Parts: sequence; C-alpha cells; structure tokens
Amino acid sequence: MNVIVLYLLLLKATVTSFSGLTSLPVIHHDLVVERRMLSERELNAAVAAGRAGPGPYGLYVVSVGYLVAGIPGAAAGALALMTPAFLIVPMARYLGRRAERPRVRGAIEGVLAAAAGLLVASTLPMAREAVIGPFFGLLTLVSLLLLSTTRVDVGWVLVAAASAGLLRAAL
Repeated sequence: MNVIVLYLLLLKATVTSFSGLTSLPVIHHDLVVERRMLSERELNAAVAAGRAGPGPYGLYVVSVGYLVAGIPGAAAGALALMTPAFLIVPMARYLGRRAERPRVRGAIEGVLAAAAGLLVASTLPMAREAVIGPFFGLLTLVSLLLLSTTRVDVGWVLVAAASAGLLRAAL
C-alpha cells in the first residue's frame, strides 16, 4: 500500500475521533473490511501492542501502520497521530467561545454518541476473534454490571478484575 494513502486513511481515523480507541471503527472499516490490508487478528494484535506500552490509547495506530507497511507505515501512523494535535488548537479557540450555544453543544453531544456507537459496532467483530472463556466472560459481565449500576470507582473495578485474572492464572 502507498504510504501516503495509508497516512491519509489513518489521518481520517484520528481526525474524526475524540480520543484513543474511538478511531478504531474507521480503521477497522478502511483497512480490514474495505481494503483487506489487515485481518481481525492483526488489528487485535495492534490494539494490544498499543495498549501494552505507556502513553495514550491511540498509539495502536502506529502498530497498524507498521503491520500494513513496515517502518514507513509506522512513521505514517505516528504522523497521523500528531497531525490532529496541530489542528485542534485553532479549532478549540474557535469553538471554545461558542461551546455554550445549544446548537454547538447538541452537535458535540451527537458526535460523541455516534462515536460511542461506532466503537461498539467495531468491537463486536474483534470480540468474535478473541478467545474468551466462561471465566473471563463472567468477569466482564460482573464488571459491566458494577460500573453501570453502582457508583464504584472504575479503578477499583479494574484492580478487582486484574486480581481475579491473576488469581485464575495462578491456579
């Protein structure tokens, strides 16, 4: 794949997302579904590699670029991650003064809701590729229920889930 085309596809994903994994639906559609440059498993691996290191959640874009086009692809992914930061400063200045207007607020809330829906829609095919046994499925369900029905802090749920996973692995 042409590195410039890869950069533009990854840029489209990062510009149209708000943070981290919200670019995943666009990348999934463009590189897995439309162009078949990546498999579901490779995209899962790229997300896991991006989440394994320190830093923002969106670093998986660099791994995606690498899997598609090697080192030049990784550079394209890194550049696609940085470009929106340079574009957001003038946008924030412009929108900041208008954020309290009902139409602007409604548009922002609508885009956030659409991004959440796209994230769920792209996660489902990836989840089918993941190997999740009954224990981890139950752990996920309990965590979801705790977070959606109580005021338990997310950090405590993460600590408890990680501890349960470690305990399970030790047995």
